[in-house]
Amino acid sequence: MKAIKVLLFTFLITSCAPIYLTTDFEKGTDFSKYKTYNYYSDIETGLSELDAKRLFDVLDTQLQLQGLSISETPDFFINIQSKEYPAEQNSTVGIGIGGTGRNIGGGVSIGIPIGTAKVTREIIFDFIDENGIGLFWQATSESTYQPNASPEKREASLQALVEKVFNKYPPQQK
Repeated sequence: MKAIKVLLFTFLITSCAPIYLTTDFEKGTDFSKYKTYNYYSDIETGLSELDAKRLFDVLDTQLQLQGLSISETPDFFINIQSKEYPAEQNSTVGIGIGGTGRNIGGGVSIGIPIGTAKVTREIIFDFIDENGIGLFWQATSESTYQPNASPEKREASLQALVEKVFNKYPPQQK
């Protein structure tokens, strides 16, 4: 029953906040040779310390589900970067005043934003083979972010994000 509630909650979070994703990879990479990973020791994610810990926990779980394991001598390293910026405000109300007269015209228009400003967070995942080809896979996610969300909602949104990102790993090469 609890699993159903978590799944429903994750679905609710993902349906309300779309996650935009782009991935790229080095052509000719043999992804089957990568079995172990680790994070850079000096990684600066750009996330709060608590959000970074949540992201690492969710990421470790997802990668283990895909058959990868964390190691002190990894096949590749993971680097994570993020940044936040205000999302474009699409909802505005225009108020205008205008007048015309004999060859004289004028007008004033003011756009007033409706609702609260939204924040967009971009997170970039880099997979780097330091003993081989260097950067071999990258995913860039973009989604809305609620700075005042509860810890449970933050974790659920990170879970949804990681699941979507790693549905594209390893990439299907043609």
